[in-house]
Amino acid sequence: MRLGIDASNLRAGGGLTHLTNLLAAGEPRHARIDRVVVWAWEGLLERLPQREWLELRHEAALDAALPRRLWWQRHTLPRLARAACDLLFAPGGSAPHGFAPLVTMSRNMLPFEARELRRYGASAMTLRLLLLRTAQARSFRRCDGLIFLSAYARRAVEAELGRHPRASVIPHGMEQRFRIPPRPARRLEACSAADPLRLLYVSIVDAYKHQWQVAEAVAALRAEGLPLAIDFVGPAYPPALRRLRAAMARLDPAGAFLRHPGAVPHDALAQVYRDAELFVFASSCENMPNVLLEAMAAGLPIACSDRGPMPEVLGETGALFDPESASSIAAALRGLARDADRRGRLAQAAQQRALGYSWERCARDTFAFLRSVFDAHRRAA
Repeated sequence: MRLGIDASNLRAGGGLTHLTNLLAAGEPRHARIDRVVVWAWEGLLERLPQREWLELRHEAALDAALPRRLWWQRHTLPRLARAACDLLFAPGGSAPHGFAPLVTMSRNMLPFEARELRRYGASAMTLRLLLLRTAQARSFRRCDGLIFLSAYARRAVEAELGRHPRASVIPHGMEQRFRIPPRPARRLEACSAADPLRLLYVSIVDAYKHQWQVAEAVAALRAEGLPLAIDFVGPAYPPALRRLRAAMARLDPAGAFLRHPGAVPHDALAQVYRDAELFVFASSCENMPNVLLEAMAAGLPIACSDRGPMPEVLGETGALFDPESASSIAAALRGLARDADRRGRLAQAAQQRALGYSWERCARDTFAFLRSVFDAHRRAA
């Protein structure tokens, strides 16, 4: 079997990480896949590994603006795929017409959760997400196989679109560099305003990430006398960043304990986790929370949102809270901050749980699923 991969709409973030690690860790020949062809833009091809069974094809149209890339995917890719592969995998979620068998992935929950979508009001972001929902719903309904990253995502999407006849849940893996041994948990009595317990929240500042609620919670605990400080690390959606900055200016005008240093290069994130003592994750909408998994692997005690797939990923190895309630967040943080022994136990348990998420397992399960879809399509034909 010859496998084609449409990487035309993988431009940043989890999609790039997934494909890079899938091809680096995978052995597709174990699933009787002899050849893998990837169509992608030049910057992505430079990041992909060199494997004897892997053919990397550069398409100039994929270096161009979005309209030209969409035209290429819709009109050129099906012809190329018919000549080069027996099954086409489109991990970006939106897949081309005119080729079968086809497998795609559900990567983004925002278009499928109305409550989260309403956070953007009448905006260009809302329009973009609605268009994405239309495109992905069409792809999901007509594809021959569909991969979800979490059981939660499968339930939520299938509740909207109906049950897919051939779907599988295959979570992402975790890079080895994030697997950091847990550090000794510092007791709160050893902390001070000058040397506070170091909290960390890594994520884009966005409407569904609720960083301002976390800021309210940390400020309330500081007012109680708990020596805490938090860094909000990540890029930002401008309207959400304005809301966070307004909260920070009101709660901590001197910038003593609420900080937003901005984005950090991905290859520097492991050190950011290493320097932290307690991780906070307050998202209310995720498909597969890679950042949460990174914090688990990095041996950090975690206070986490109780929404979406977060309880599925974290299990009982962290303290859960309502991400839209500052008092709920404060209660979870207070309990962890005051109990160093519990922080130590949870950090150990979370890291152990993170061991179940490996790129080797992800690659093995993905190639096996792709082969099973091809075999089923051939039998039906």
